[in-house]
Amino acid sequence: MNTRPSASHVNSVLIVGASRGLGLAMAGEFSARGSRVIATVRAPATPLEQLAAERPENVEVETVDLTEADQIRSLGARLSGRMFDIVFINGGVANRNSQATMAEVSTEEFIHLMVTNVLGAMRAVEVLGTLARPGGVIGVMSSGQGSITNNTNGVNDVYRASKAALNQSMASYAGRRSNDPRALVLMSPGWIRTEMGGANAPFSVEEA
Repeated sequence: MNTRPSASHVNSVLIVGASRGLGLAMAGEFSARGSRVIATVRAPATPLEQLAAERPENVEVETVDLTEADQIRSLGARLSGRMFDIVFINGGVANRNSQATMAEVSTEEFIHLMVTNVLGAMRAVEVLGTLARPGGVIGVMSSGQGSITNNTNGVNDVYRASKAALNQSMASYAGRRSNDPRALVLMSPGWIRTEMGGANAPFSVEEA
C-alpha cells in the first residue's frame, strides 16, 4: 500500500529556507492547499512573515541559520515531538560572481558556499529529517548545475561544485538508510526567475 503523501493530502510541512524565492513559493502553495506549514528564515522582516500574518492558521515562522550547527540542533529540539509529512531543506546561496573560477574566488566565499549549501544542508537533513513521519518525504533542493555530465560551459564553478557535493552527500545518506520508510528526494527545479536565478531565467516561481 502506498502511504506517500500526495500534493492534495499533505497535512504538515517543514520548509527550511523560505524567506524568498522557491522556498517562499512552496510555503504559499502548501498553505493555500490547507497544509500546516512551518517555514524558516535566517533573520526577521521577510515576505514569509507577511504570509504568516495573512494565514496565521496555516503558516508558522521559525528562525535558523544553516551555517550554525547549534541553531540547527536548537530548531530540532524546539520541534521535537512534532511530525511532518514533508521535511524540505531549501536553504542555499550562490557566489557573487558566477564567472569566477576556482583560482579567482576567495577562500572565504568558497567556504561560505560549501558550509551553507553542503554542510549546513546535510546537518539539517540529519537533524530535522527525523521529524519526517514514516512514509513521509525528506527533500533537498539541488540543481541541474550539480551535474558533471551537463557541465559544458564552465561557469558557476563554485556553485556547481557545492551542488555536486550535496548530491554525493545525499547519496551517502541514502546508502546508509536503505531500509528507511521515508522517501528521499533531490529536487532540481530548473532555471527560475528568483534573486539567485536572475531576470533572464525562462520560468517564473509560479510556473516552477
